[in-house]
Amino acid sequence: MKVGSATKIAALIGALAITGCKVGPNYKAPAMPAPPAYSEEGHNGPWTAATPADATDRGTWWTIYGDAELNDLEQRCAAANQTIAAAMQAYEQSHDLVRESRSSLYPTISIGASASRNRISSTRPLRPSNAAQDYWDFLIPLNISWEPDLWGRVRRQIESNTASAQASAADLANIRLSLQGELAVSFFQLRGIDLQAQLLQNTLNAYEQTLKLTQDRFRGGLSTDSDVQQAKAQLEETRAQLIDLGVGRAQLEHAIAVLVGAPATGFHIAENPLMGDPPSTPTGIPSELLQRRPDIASAERRVAATNALIGVAKSAYYPTIVLGASGTLESSQITQLFNEGSAGWNAGPSANQILFDAGRRRAEVDYAVSQREQATALYREQVLSAFRDVEDQLAALRVLEQEAGVQAAAVAAAKRSTELSTLRYKRGLAPYLEVLTNQTIELNNERAAAALVASRILASTRLQIALGGGWSSAQLPQN
Repeated sequence: MKVGSATKIAALIGALAITGCKVGPNYKAPAMPAPPAYSEEGHNGPWTAATPADATDRGTWWTIYGDAELNDLEQRCAAANQTIAAAMQAYEQSHDLVRESRSSLYPTISIGASASRNRISSTRPLRPSNAAQDYWDFLIPLNISWEPDLWGRVRRQIESNTASAQASAADLANIRLSLQGELAVSFFQLRGIDLQAQLLQNTLNAYEQTLKLTQDRFRGGLSTDSDVQQAKAQLEETRAQLIDLGVGRAQLEHAIAVLVGAPATGFHIAENPLMGDPPSTPTGIPSELLQRRPDIASAERRVAATNALIGVAKSAYYPTIVLGASGTLESSQITQLFNEGSAGWNAGPSANQILFDAGRRRAEVDYAVSQREQATALYREQVLSAFRDVEDQLAALRVLEQEAGVQAAAVAAAKRSTELSTLRYKRGLAPYLEVLTNQTIELNNERAAAALVASRILASTRLQIALGGGWSSAQLPQN
């Protein structure tokens, strides 16, 4: 073949590779209907519908709670948590796969060098009589090989790897959201324990006054030693409850230490009781949830990745065409290696078409289609789970708010009952058992009210996580 003809053929194939088709289905995101509004939005609660402010970046969603220590811990978690660091490396690996697949669009060029000392058998058939028996062979080969992407196999693989890299980026965002959410939940649980501890400490102070009252009355002959012992038992039981809170608090401190990448030994968070109502949370509309949840974005990108693999599998039905060229510099004397006469070359295309494979390619296409359908089902399940998560926390906030109002009334009634019974006991009109009973009821109601404070904040935090924490699929890298 003439050099000019080979050049024309290579140019034609190159043009086809640039404008060539891509076999396989083009991607279309799975349809997933979303309700127009959350069912809980018809109830009053500490949340709001979509507002212009909702479009702003709320990536640091925990700042709405106004706790400087939580803000600091969240930043430490993002910077030092080892699970996040591992997820970051997983994304980097997926990005490297995109770069690797893109390299297949370009020729492969290799060069080498060798030197060998050779000996020809003196009894070799057809050996020229004047040929040297021993000689050197110096060789510098240059090889160029390129497979034009005529059917889109490489481009579909790039498409799949790009979508997988985007899924890894969404996984990274989801892991960061989950861990920072776990940190916030643990932090507020710890603050809830501090609130319980404050309540028990105040109760201990009140019980100490009650014990002193029974002792004074006993010394004055107005009550029995049984009253004194009951007051002591109540005091020590409450002190034991206060001590018991230390176990849960220590475990939460240790969990937070791991989340921020610090050793549990020596890690401590100062006591600060949880106070206040949960802040108002913009929920937006349900359709926005499909862009605001990184786990949904990850599932959708995996559908795109598997869809592209169908094209990769279908490309096997078409012939493989390779353009190749090689050249060599070869001589028996190194001083003549770079002379014009030492050069040799060859160039030309080659094609290969599978005629029979016993159904292997059909099985590979079916497998790729099944992978896409599986990924689609998982995506739709993820969307349904996301709607459920939001509705769960909205319902929890509504119910807990109602419960907190009723519990506050119960606490007020219990306090008043304790005050009246204590007054009656001081005047000798009621037995100490009545005081003891009312104090126990009051403490139980106060602890229930304190638990509701924590539960409402925790539900608010979980709602923030369920809404995606302000993340958006627009943040996915385009690679």
